[in-house]
Amino acid sequence: MATYQVVTEQHGELNCWRISSDHAELLIAQQGAQVLSYQRVGQPPLLWLSDQAIFRQGKSVRAGVPVCWPWFGNLQRNPQAVQAMYRGEQAPAHGLARARDWQLLGIEQAGTTLRIEFELPEAQGELPGWPHDVELKLVMELGDELTLNLTSRNMGYTAVTISQALHSYFAVSDVRQAWVEGAEGLSYIETLADWQQRQQQGALEFAGETDRIYLNTPPTLSIVDPHWKRRITLTSSGSRSAVIWNPWTERARELADMADDGWQRMLCIETANVWDDLVELQPRGSSSLGVRIGCELI
Repeated sequence: MATYQVVTEQHGELNCWRISSDHAELLIAQQGAQVLSYQRVGQPPLLWLSDQAIFRQGKSVRAGVPVCWPWFGNLQRNPQAVQAMYRGEQAPAHGLARARDWQLLGIEQAGTTLRIEFELPEAQGELPGWPHDVELKLVMELGDELTLNLTSRNMGYTAVTISQALHSYFAVSDVRQAWVEGAEGLSYIETLADWQQRQQQGALEFAGETDRIYLNTPPTLSIVDPHWKRRITLTSSGSRSAVIWNPWTERARELADMADDGWQRMLCIETANVWDDLVELQPRGSSSLGVRIGCELI
């Protein structure tokens, strides 16, 4: 049976937990129930933590896996049904969940896996401008791989429509040398060219700023990193869309919490329900969005 150690830490203004096993280490912030880093013993990190990250209350950390909920990105770019759920004025990018403190419900061991469960109590009618009653839980399982599962359960009496994402930042040796497998032939929305719909030709490689919504994605996408001789595998559930993002040079210089060359060491593949892949929660209905992060040497 694996052994685990849990240590509480303070990073800037944020309360965090560092969880270590014989095989891996996980750093989690209470704010956003955000995984900040994930690394296997003796290997480079799997999830990227910006070396200029800002640990401030009310600001999502540029790292790991922020939870985007109950909408993704700019609310005005979301389907009308998602926009109509919000009654506030200024809608923050990527929703309301990632910059609020979640409640740690428990950490328990089941065989060789550690299960960590969080809940956002405010989602049950207390989020500003979003007066809906949804039980929102995030379960992490740390074993040979890392699994995240975000479950939304509508506790109210009217339907609720959301978009969402597990906004994963993956660590790579050099994004210019890496590529993505599994996107070949997929349709995508090119947000950098008036949101045109295009089709992926061949493997997805990177030679400039990338910000795309891939549609009808397969359950598995992989990042091949030949320099680190590994393949990071993402297996999603409850999702048929993925957002792939890298800011490249100019955009990275505009980001205060990323080094000018930080874009070289990261790639976002976000397991998502976005565009027409939105989620409608009927009264007492629930929906789960999940991703399992694995790694193999090549």
